[in-house]
Amino acid sequence: MSGIQREDEGDFMKAILFPGQGSQFRGMGKELFPLYREMTETASDILGYSIEKLCTEDPDGKLNLTQYTQPALYVVNALGYRKRRDEGMARPDFVAGHSLGEYNALLAADVFDFKTGLRLVQRRGELMGAAREGGMAAVIGIDEASLAALLKQHQLTSIDLANFNTLSQTVIAGPKDAIAQAEKLLTAQQIRCAVLNVSAAFHSRYMEEAKQAFAAFLRQFRFDAPGMPVIANVSARPYRDGEAADLLARQISSPVRWTDTVRYLMGAGVTEFVEVGATVLTRLVEDIRKTATPLLVAQAPIPAAAPAAPAASGARPALLAENLGSALFRKRFGVKYAYIAGAMYRGIAAPKLVVRMGKAGLVGFFGTGGLSFADIEKGIQYIQGELRNGEAYGLNLLANYAYPELERQTVDLYLRYNVRLIEAAAFMQMTPALVLFRLKGLKRGKDGQVEGHHRILAKVSRPEVAEVFLRPAPEHIVQQLLKEGQITLEQAELAKRVPVSEDVCIEADSGGHTDGGIPTVLFPAMLALKRAMEKQFAYAEPICMGLAGGIGTPEAAAAAFMMGADFILTGSINQCTVDAGTSDDVKTLLQDINVQDTDYAPAGDMFETGAQVQVLKKGVFFPTRANKLFSLYHHHDSLDDLPEKTKKQLQTTYFKKTFEEVWNDVRKYLEGQGMRHEIVKAEANPKHKMALVFRWYFGYTSRLALAGSQDERVNYQVHTGPALGAFNQWVKGTPLESWSNRHADEIGKKLLTETAEYLNLSLDRLFPLAAA
Repeated sequence: MSGIQREDEGDFMKAILFPGQGSQFRGMGKELFPLYREMTETASDILGYSIEKLCTEDPDGKLNLTQYTQPALYVVNALGYRKRRDEGMARPDFVAGHSLGEYNALLAADVFDFKTGLRLVQRRGELMGAAREGGMAAVIGIDEASLAALLKQHQLTSIDLANFNTLSQTVIAGPKDAIAQAEKLLTAQQIRCAVLNVSAAFHSRYMEEAKQAFAAFLRQFRFDAPGMPVIANVSARPYRDGEAADLLARQISSPVRWTDTVRYLMGAGVTEFVEVGATVLTRLVEDIRKTATPLLVAQAPIPAAAPAAPAASGARPALLAENLGSALFRKRFGVKYAYIAGAMYRGIAAPKLVVRMGKAGLVGFFGTGGLSFADIEKGIQYIQGELRNGEAYGLNLLANYAYPELERQTVDLYLRYNVRLIEAAAFMQMTPALVLFRLKGLKRGKDGQVEGHHRILAKVSRPEVAEVFLRPAPEHIVQQLLKEGQITLEQAELAKRVPVSEDVCIEADSGGHTDGGIPTVLFPAMLALKRAMEKQFAYAEPICMGLAGGIGTPEAAAAAFMMGADFILTGSINQCTVDAGTSDDVKTLLQDINVQDTDYAPAGDMFETGAQVQVLKKGVFFPTRANKLFSLYHHHDSLDDLPEKTKKQLQTTYFKKTFEEVWNDVRKYLEGQGMRHEIVKAEANPKHKMALVFRWYFGYTSRLALAGSQDERVNYQVHTGPALGAFNQWVKGTPLESWSNRHADEIGKKLLTETAEYLNLSLDRLFPLAAA
């Protein structure tokens, strides 16, 4: 008999089989997850969600979505195989898997480890899940040759044969209308045809784009030679050393030759087929063994695993998501990725979002601006209660030009809760609150070096503001704090040796407060400033400089890293996610915008100065109305000075209240904040009173948006930038098209993964010899 056999067991040979997509069910793996807690937690960390909860409970109904199905099956198959081995099952002679199951076969043969396989499957599932064209159908009761001839006879040449499951069961794939025609044709001829519930024409020519993208992704990995024969779906022959990347990429757009796989194993002497985790393949194998003959192929000895060949001279190692940006930044923040989800006003960057980011090896900032101290405190308690293992998180500190004493009170609250990281936003000058937070964390280490336990991530958009943060704290503020007893003499001395911010984020044109900067102009100028400051003050550690504003696609993120960004920060794209603290109605509006659907409006907190925010334009009137208020403020001296027609319009259409009612609301707020002096100033200065009344509108419109008051949708104030429009176009036609499937941590990892792929392809195109 041709084939390989074990000397100690004569002709008896065993093959382990792993099922693929279609074998999933709610409750799978229930008995396995408690036995292999470490592997389960590792999988959840990589995926960014609980794999155990998905498989056993499926609370959100995602288990049947391709991007979730494939990782779920991979993990359960892996645990099932591990359990069999732990119970004493001998190492098999052969392994094979149907489509997705082939990854478990390769894992069993030590071609890659569990974590690598999961990353491969996760990306494969994303790419295949994103495909939206075409469909599939299972055809039963006709052989492959007759089916192909019948389709050709009726000019259904757009259909491919995708899965050869048995001699009489073939899966076809192609355009949905063609599949519908085939179903009608076959049914009429008494041939069973069942259309499958899939999103695309898998394993066919229509997956070529996904295949190319996956091939680029595979370049990041090194694969070992198989430790036992693994039968490939593409060829129905054993993998050879060096073939893994090519065969796995081709598998996406090539038919699954399962019948020939089983026939090959029969010809090799396999007499026992054991399926892990299901019985789908067992039934197919029984059918094939009854109806098909063994495939006798002259067997070459399967070589033992050999060490990987050294990289060719001049070869460039592939970039990974984890390698993008600065290693120093990742070390400082204690994160896996050089990626930040920035704070968004009034708790839109919610505690739940921050926790998800931290648990995924990323960092997010709680958007505390505009919240009460009670709400901030509640948010801190939630975050600290969830992130107990040193995961990264931060809180926002928003400049308050109208009431600067609130900055100090906010910092006092942060210090009371031992918050170590804050994001300073909208500052134009250094303030005592910022300096206090920075210096409170300074101490002299055992080696005499400065140790800083409080970090300030400064978001800046102007060189003169960046310089303030890149310099040591102003001496007069340091001395003021020392005199007040807020800092020690040692901290005052150490302040001279460190910048206020060792981590600075350059914010180009973004949602919310913006100067409309162009990243390719702004960032290089800021890098030059950074180098000058490092040289002038001889800091012990380099300054990390990142980029924000307009980053919503892999191409934009790649541009940031290529310019030298140590990290990237996103904002607008995180607002349109499940975990963001704004209303569902706002998220529904945002998921459909394009890059042209934003506008500029006055910033409510800096109304009189003319500072601007970028906001949603599509479907709302807020930017037009806010700009009109700003124009009225600059052309009139009081509310009484306004034309009667304008007064009526503002009170009935904009405010839905009289000026007097609005002023009463403002008075109550100011009294509640202990700001009686503002009331006195307004009553003495009609123009200041007009500013406060107009500023009420900005708070009102923010509250409408947060509450999702649909009857007042035209007045929604929604801070967002065109990056979200670009992101929407990038994910159009994928599960992420709907905000209900978006999570900030998953977006971050996906964005970085595809950025690495994009850079690898770009570098190969520019320097082809490096990839030889």
